[in-house]
Amino acid sequence: MIRKLSALGLVAALTSFVALPALSQEAAVKARQGQFNLYAFNLGVLAGMAQGNVEYDAEAAQTAADNLFHLTRVDQIAMWPQGSDSASIEGTRALPAIWEDLEGFVSRYNALQTAAEAMQGAAGTDLAALQGALGGLAGTCQACHQQFRQAQ
Repeated sequence: MIRKLSALGLVAALTSFVALPALSQEAAVKARQGQFNLYAFNLGVLAGMAQGNVEYDAEAAQTAADNLFHLTRVDQIAMWPQGSDSASIEGTRALPAIWEDLEGFVSRYNALQTAAEAMQGAAGTDLAALQGALGGLAGTCQACHQQFRQAQ
């Protein structure tokens, strides 16, 4: 229920945002890029363990999973003002498709929240549980990036 209300709030906020001054858009882009850097850092910890590049450490895995869970619950509404896409300003890979298909974007974000919650329940259990949850989490990232993020 809360997730649905949050998603509806995100859609309403994104559709009602007026164009912000360039400085605010730049700050919004930097903030969301910071958010995604935190996602990537914590995913890197989990992926390193899942792939065997780093020894499995239940406490470190749980910390990274907890971080991801909480990061996906941060209110990001102000980080996504209309006009802060790659076609409008330099330095972002957010595609205009985000604002053209807000329901799809929010749906993908809800899937990320669900996958982060599953990872939170699995990461500290054992390596096999972490590996099983990582596929779903990585899949949500990839699905959103394919539709809403410009390739490098």
